[in-house]
Amino acid sequence: MDLVPLAPTEALPLEGALGRTLAADAVAALDLPPWDNSAMDGYAVCSSDTTDATAAAPVRLSVIAELPAGTEADPSLESGQAAAIMTGAPMPTGADAVVPLEDTVGWDPAAPTAGTALPDHVGLDRPSPGGKHVRRSGEDVRSGDRVAAAGELLAPHRLAAVAAAGIATVTVRRKPRVAVVSTGSELVAPGEPVRRGQIPDSNSLLLASLVAASGGEVVHRGRVSDDPAELQSLLDSTRAGSDAVVTTGGASVGAHDVARLVLAPHAPGGTLSGGVSEDPADLADRAVRFDRVAVQPGKPQGFGLLPDGRPVWSLPGNPVSAWVSYLLFVEPGLWAMQGRAVPRAAWIPATTDDGWRSPHRREQFVPVRVTSAPGEPLRIAQATERGSGSHLAGRLARATGLARVPASTDAVLPGDTVLYRSLEV
Repeated sequence: MDLVPLAPTEALPLEGALGRTLAADAVAALDLPPWDNSAMDGYAVCSSDTTDATAAAPVRLSVIAELPAGTEADPSLESGQAAAIMTGAPMPTGADAVVPLEDTVGWDPAAPTAGTALPDHVGLDRPSPGGKHVRRSGEDVRSGDRVAAAGELLAPHRLAAVAAAGIATVTVRRKPRVAVVSTGSELVAPGEPVRRGQIPDSNSLLLASLVAASGGEVVHRGRVSDDPAELQSLLDSTRAGSDAVVTTGGASVGAHDVARLVLAPHAPGGTLSGGVSEDPADLADRAVRFDRVAVQPGKPQGFGLLPDGRPVWSLPGNPVSAWVSYLLFVEPGLWAMQGRAVPRAAWIPATTDDGWRSPHRREQFVPVRVTSAPGEPLRIAQATERGSGSHLAGRLARATGLARVPASTDAVLPGDTVLYRSLEV
């Protein structure tokens, strides 16, 4: 998190800012609401005129105007007068309450012209206190108030709030431009004939989709063989047009593990211990390193900065491992590049329908599916009856999320409680 560079900023109109991260606070340009207005369709009145209204002795007020939403008219009400008013219309001078249509004497919602004809008078059979059904100017936001903070994601509801506050342009972080690379001589494009020893490349599509969902822009998606020259050439060719690189496969200690051979040719390959210091002053060694991390799946991991300054994540090649590794390590890094306040994943308790073994001293992440009906206490089961093998790419589609098992647990039994994170959009 300390190593990744912060993406530059740019100003965008709201129409193009969905999914971006604010780089500066969005500050209200006006009071919201800008003026006192009606919260109901009805009649703007002086509350003092309604004090004595009863069912036995209704108050009768003269209707002097009609005020639709958007009107600039401002008739001044005197005692004994009312103005028909629509929801959102500015309150007329002198009025301090609104009586809904359905609370007036003789209102018949079934009448063909109900609410459409402007009467000469309106009858009220109950008092309407001052402020009733009135939205006060600035009660939501005052001009100069912070509507959304730097680091917050511009989700649809937040964009709407920014627009309502009179803001047309926001300062956001540029999307991190990411090159996604699958490595392995065994890979072919999906749909191509598969000869002995080959498999379709699914990881590059998986990771590119995840990058897009994390707010990144995929500027390259492809695959290379186990020839180190191919990977090095790709790194060179994407240098100018990308801000980060994510590779999958070749992260372990084998003779043909191309990612390790290219990214950290002098590293022992997974024998380093410890982690990156949290003190930026201690970050002298920024080169790519490979470690064995105490998780399952996803033990072999590589991370660091390329000589050109781009962060690179080197993930395992097994599809479930790549998926879990991305969520644990890459996604928070891409959020940090956007200056996004990193949210904690929503891990919630769930009861297991089945059981499985958990590796000693390694935190386990298992693809699972929800088995409970909506509204029932959350229950889950493994996404595949064949266990949590990291190679089971074809069974990923069954998963609705991940179960998280602490490193101190050696086995999960039916009926146990584990943590669950939903991954469905």
